[in-house]
Amino acid sequence: MIKNVLVVCVGNICRSPLGERLLQSKVPELHVTSAGIGALVGKPADETASEVAAEHGVSLDGHAARQATAELLGAADLILVMEAGHKTAVGKIAPQIMGRVMLADHWSGPSDVADPYKMSREFHEHVFTQMNSAMDQWAKRLSANTGS
Repeated sequence: MIKNVLVVCVGNICRSPLGERLLQSKVPELHVTSAGIGALVGKPADETASEVAAEHGVSLDGHAARQATAELLGAADLILVMEAGHKTAVGKIAPQIMGRVMLADHWSGPSDVADPYKMSREFHEHVFTQMNSAMDQWAKRLSANTGS
């Protein structure tokens, strides 16, 4: 049974904190966290990402970026990454977890979730919409898994 989910991107300030908060709100019985493969450790969520999320009722307040480590990856039952290349990157950190790594947007394509860092507000909106849809799809499957 999946209880612990880790959402991973590069800097852990845009996509993965958004995915973390979206999935946690959709499946509260899960423990959802996030990290980055090249994290801007200690930094809050990106300002534009936070603003766009807040406009949709999702708070990224209190987020602090952290590095994806072998320990964090190993503790997760499911690891959701944003891009196919991230699978390789997390596999180099913790090879034993590869069977638990999936694309965040697996059920819709699968397709990559592009990095909105330093991109336009409109691009952040697009990423929010894609992530919200992707986390809806995961929530349906994970809710069935948790019996809720």
